Amino acid sequence: MTLARKEQVAVWALAFGQTLGYACFFYIFAALVLVWQRELPWGNGVLALGPFLAIGVTALASPQVGRWVDRGHALRLMGFGTVLGAAALALLAVAWHPLVYLAAFVGLGAAASATLYEVCFALLIRRFGDQARAPITKVTLVAGLASTLAFPAGAALAEAFGWRIAVWSAVAAVVCVMLPLQVWGAHALGGGRVRGGPKPAAGASWRVILARPGVLGLMALFALLNLDHWMLVSLMRPLLAEMGVADGRAVTAAALIGPSQVLGRIALMAAGARMQTRVASMFTVLAMVAGPVFLLLSGGGVALVFAFAAVQGAAMGILTILKPLLISEVNGPADYAASAAAISLPAMVATAVAPVLGTWIMTVGGPLALVGAALILALGALVLLLRR
Repeated sequence: MTLARKEQVAVWALAFGQTLGYACFFYIFAALVLVWQRELPWGNGVLALGPFLAIGVTALASPQVGRWVDRGHALRLMGFGTVLGAAALALLAVAWHPLVYLAAFVGLGAAASATLYEVCFALLIRRFGDQARAPITKVTLVAGLASTLAFPAGAALAEAFGWRIAVWSAVAAVVCVMLPLQVWGAHALGGGRVRGGPKPAAGASWRVILARPGVLGLMALFALLNLDHWMLVSLMRPLLAEMGVADGRAVTAAALIGPSQVLGRIALMAAGARMQTRVASMFTVLAMVAGPVFLLLSGGGVALVFAFAAVQGAAMGILTILKPLLISEVNGPADYAASAAAISLPAMVATAVAPVLGTWIMTVGGPLALVGAALILALGALVLLLRR
């Protein structure tokens, strides 16, 4: 196998590995939360605290992870992080007490920081440089199906065998499939070393990164959009249930988000250089404004609920590609991981806060209050983008 061919296969290996990583480490809460609400007597607050801690740990770990990636340790991180994620899922599968449940999510957050998009994108950007858009798009095209895998699989396994068997199935998928894909793919791409370049060194300090033009604007933009998106998606099934949507249709709507992400990325790839980044960003934010509007107008009707899932998924699918490209344009590939960690930190905090804040808003004001809050966030992002 030629080097170029091996690298292409490695990109697809990482793509499928990332799909399983997001399905098992990230979407497992959203896929199983309704079952946990019925079967675990710990209350919605404790349940929502799980993903909050997970994403909080991801955010706290990101600076050090970024430094390790910039030193060329992406391969070690992906291998160790995948094993850690499997162990955390095993702990979740046997959780008998809220503290065990929460500890499992802490482990999932650490595993996500070492294995998912930020590390994978850093590896691709360091390996391919200015040509990284194509491999990043391939990875996100496949990994966008993670929610499509997680929601139906989680619901079906939990219904047939119980939620603990559903989580053990995730453990098996991580150990038997994700681990070899991640490790081989990262190794085949040089483990994060720059092609033909010097030995990797640590990137710039955060003070230097934050002083660069455009960085603070990107931080605010990504934070607003993440808070909007994950308040809705992490609570999508409970939200739609309170809006009168049957659970089967809610699962179908949630499963549409993944294919919609893929379609959005395909559309961006088809547009190519003809669509400038600024124009693509504007379409993305406008779609995230339209999503909550569709929910507000739906009255629980299936057509507009599915339209919400379609535009929300497409928007986040495109944003996933635009984000590393925007960061790389501002900072360059040499210290991409450290730069991405700094810029992504508010967005990760927003993602961590989203389930807790969303649960509180829905408890106090009902489902329409949650949708209205998401709309305000999307409008704020639109104003920020227009001013920028």
